[in-house]
Amino acid sequence: MLHWIRSETGKSAKSVLHRPVTSTVVPSIPSIFDLAEGVLSADRAALGRAITLVESNHPDHRSLAQELLFELSSSVGPAHRVGITGVPGVGKSTFIETLGKSLTSAGHQVAVLAVDPTSSVSGGSILGDKTRMSSLANDPAAFVRPSPTAGELGGVNRMTRETISLCEAAGFDVVLVETVGVGQSETVVADMVDFFLVLMLPGAGDELQGMKKGILELADMIAVNKADGDNAQRAEAAAREYQMALHLTATASPLWTPPVVTCAGLTGEGVDTLWGHIEQHRRLLSEAGEFQRRREEQRVRWMWSMLDDRLLETLRAHPEVGELLPEMESQVRSDTTTPVKAVDTLIEAFLRR
Repeated sequence: MLHWIRSETGKSAKSVLHRPVTSTVVPSIPSIFDLAEGVLSADRAALGRAITLVESNHPDHRSLAQELLFELSSSVGPAHRVGITGVPGVGKSTFIETLGKSLTSAGHQVAVLAVDPTSSVSGGSILGDKTRMSSLANDPAAFVRPSPTAGELGGVNRMTRETISLCEAAGFDVVLVETVGVGQSETVVADMVDFFLVLMLPGAGDELQGMKKGILELADMIAVNKADGDNAQRAEAAAREYQMALHLTATASPLWTPPVVTCAGLTGEGVDTLWGHIEQHRRLLSEAGEFQRRREEQRVRWMWSMLDDRLLETLRAHPEVGELLPEMESQVRSDTTTPVKAVDTLIEAFLRR
């Protein structure tokens, strides 16, 4: 365990971090002090190593990651967290790169957590977002981090929340979270951001039929992308259809009516107007106190989500449960026991420890 000396001021930033009296560091992992200093000074390499640490499943790494997050917790700034999802082929990456470049040009520090599809065989990332967003990745005011989804619900790495915190501690005031596809699982993303943007294509009819109602209820705004050239008129028509569909759904807040806009990620047309809506949303909710209340509720749900994950992990690691699992699965598969009875047997074995 690392023991930290805090300054008497109690203030957080670089001034509160002093050399640890003793340090037990997992080999190949930089000291928590060095990582914290690096993150606070916006060192991209240190931030990357810190994210790798919080994404690790190694028990020792997890302990170190939590110490790092605790040390940086009071330095986490009020960044604007925006989740972005969309149907396949909608041009999310191009749109995000254009939006990101527009924001950095306006003086913002932008972090993009672009979540890759993960190979179910190797468990590795098969898509490189730094390649897809090469211009933004090379922007000194931006940070692009592709992460494997590891099969997580909503296509978001289970440690994305911690990664957001690290980016905020590093001074990024805008964090964009790109998700994989559109589906009911995207509720996971919406629950960790301040604003949820859904990108759609011109030609609303077919997409509306395939879109789950829950996604429309989550959306703080719908943007019809690729609304340039010959698609301009089709995009406007699609926007009207989406607007009518939104009227039939419940809104997330009585203070905000989700707008439907058109934009073109390739040319940048409409992107500034779109960001203006996002800023207006934060301003309205902040003035009413709802913005802070949402953040507080998200932290509590985050706690329960982590508790669920940790309990399931502990259950699977239990020796007696591990021995019983193959037999219970076999009996359920052959219909010689019920799933409920199998679960009861496993829970009883777990509680006997």
